[in-house]
Amino acid sequence: MIEERHNFSLKAMNTFGMDVSCGVFIEYDNEEDLLNIDFNALVKPVFHIGGGSNVLFSGDFPGTVLHSAIKFLRTLPENAEPEGDTVLVAAGAGVKMDSICGWAAENGLWGIENLSLIPGEIGAAAVQNIGAYGSEISQAIHSVRCYDTVECRFLTLRPEDCGYGYRDSFFKHCGGRYIITEVVLALTKSFSPQLGYGNVRQTAEAMLAPGEVLTPLKIREAVISIRNGKLPDPADVGSAGSFFKNPVIDGAAFSELKAEHGDFPHYDLPDGNVKIPAGWLVEQCGWKGRTIGNAGVYPKQALVLTNATGKASPEEIIALKDLIIKSVSDRFGISLVPEVEIV
Repeated sequence: MIEERHNFSLKAMNTFGMDVSCGVFIEYDNEEDLLNIDFNALVKPVFHIGGGSNVLFSGDFPGTVLHSAIKFLRTLPENAEPEGDTVLVAAGAGVKMDSICGWAAENGLWGIENLSLIPGEIGAAAVQNIGAYGSEISQAIHSVRCYDTVECRFLTLRPEDCGYGYRDSFFKHCGGRYIITEVVLALTKSFSPQLGYGNVRQTAEAMLAPGEVLTPLKIREAVISIRNGKLPDPADVGSAGSFFKNPVIDGAAFSELKAEHGDFPHYDLPDGNVKIPAGWLVEQCGWKGRTIGNAGVYPKQALVLTNATGKASPEEIIALKDLIIKSVSDRFGISLVPEVEIV
């Protein structure tokens, strides 16, 4: 069923809590609805939103905002994937990502437990290639079903067709042509925890009772504990989670920075490049816990910009973002790039 509204408030549709509206809002709850939408006739521009957890509206949106309410979660027949302990799980694009992580963990399936408590819906997660604690959703994706708004047909893409990279995919560069309707995950029953990032291992093992072994559910509990300790709940403090991407620099540039600033947190990548935690850079520039007007930097995690008072305007968040980018560039010569999509 298609539901269309005009001059629709988007305040509840973005986790920053920006009090903005759109000209037209269209929500659909099945694939057939997309066949009945005349995309050429929509009020432009057109923007497809998920849970609104990775977007900052710069003001009222004059065009059409689309949202998927396709919600189902089911395992596919075993003969659909003949490889050992693999279990294929199909989810509608409108299903909340964390509910899928919870379901998988409760059913003993490995593959997405490190992504627990990331807000948003799985369709948008597959566009953004969300990641946390050494995992990215692209590593678990078996296939993506999407609708081509130009040729008016559905197609199925494998991960290698999706151009996945760090917080990036083919879908972010196609001008909204392809709309994800379903994501199929390849999870496994085989013991396969990812414990090499941050303090996931220590936190999870500390939660084990004597004789208890690690399970997807135990890793999920550990990840939730870690995230709750340093990230705000969007229901309490408006934010879009990590605002900046972790910059990647080459080995020579890292050596120069190390010589100038001493050793600092970093992650060596297989290609010889080095990833620097953006939150550390922001904190070193003195932004952690600071507030300017109604916009702030979260006291427990400098990577998170917040609607500190609940009354921040888009202009205040953007101004704070610009000040942070300039200060990091001035001190370290590194240009931070927003992970959050500014519309």
